[in-house]
Amino acid sequence: MKAAILHRIGGPVAVESVPDPDCPHDGAIVGVRACGVCRSDHHSWTGADPDLVLPHVMGHEFAGVIEEVGPDCKSFRVGERVTAPFILGCGHCPDCAAGQPTICDSQRLVGFTQWGAFAERVAVQAADFNLVRLPDSVGFAEAAGMGCRVTTAWRGLGDRAALRAGEWLAVHGCGGVGLSAIMLGGALSARIVAIDVSADALEKARQMGAHACIDASGTPDVAEAVREITGGGAHVSVDALGIGATFENSLRSLRKLGRHVQIGMPVGAHRTVPLPLLDLVYARQLSIHGMRGLGAAEFVTLLDMIDAGALDLGALVTERIALSQVGHALGLMDSGQPAGITVIDDFAH
Repeated sequence: MKAAILHRIGGPVAVESVPDPDCPHDGAIVGVRACGVCRSDHHSWTGADPDLVLPHVMGHEFAGVIEEVGPDCKSFRVGERVTAPFILGCGHCPDCAAGQPTICDSQRLVGFTQWGAFAERVAVQAADFNLVRLPDSVGFAEAAGMGCRVTTAWRGLGDRAALRAGEWLAVHGCGGVGLSAIMLGGALSARIVAIDVSADALEKARQMGAHACIDASGTPDVAEAVREITGGGAHVSVDALGIGATFENSLRSLRKLGRHVQIGMPVGAHRTVPLPLLDLVYARQLSIHGMRGLGAAEFVTLLDMIDAGALDLGALVTERIALSQVGHALGLMDSGQPAGITVIDDFAH
């Protein structure tokens, strides 16, 4: 099969011919029709993931068609249109049984701990547990655009933060996951403040339904600006970028009893940041929620919303590229967070 191979951190991502993946006994081989290019892939490319083993195939936001199933896969058949979470639970441990596969001790991470979907085919373990059928109304590119960004934002807002209609939501960073949070916040009837340094990203945020936008590059005190717009602070605030400044701004922008959701992945110097424990977390009685992925069983609510026309995933997909262009797409992330989501949907070139 063709795959985009990383041989050296920060080096070229060249399309090469490599062996097809082996089908797990309980799993499936999915022929990839579309795959998102995510900032998490950029983290791997730049060496932020110390566990990465080279050579490697990145890519974790995929959708496609089942081409092979293992003998212990009973619920799926060849030819079905599917997607899957990037965190593949084992399907039988206590965490998976409790509906929490994102904390499974035996999890595998597509595009991180195993070869991913910047390729014509990808392997999925425990297929009966991890695969998700796609409705005919959802295209492959839209499903890949949903990937980890929309699903993670959905769990962050709906499950972890329990965002309610009429509440103020602040979104710090309006890349793919931030725009996903804005779109989903609108579907939940929240009022939304979008914060970014990019005019293009803020314009996209307005188009996705943000009620107010703040240019962080020209605002001396972002948190105070959020608190003024919202009349005392956001009820829920999302750090969609994962750096110290957005984490602090997110906490400081919250009102009393506010809920912070950490969706952006902190890397490098941002892995450990000062925590204003007394003045913010303690005094305002704030809640801090970590956030990482969504289990396959929880995809159904999102897919039902899409099928009913309540969500337009196509609006998030701003660029479609060929597999050979993935290195260029990753390089563009060196200078910032592109507005919208880039999806590979041409695996022939």
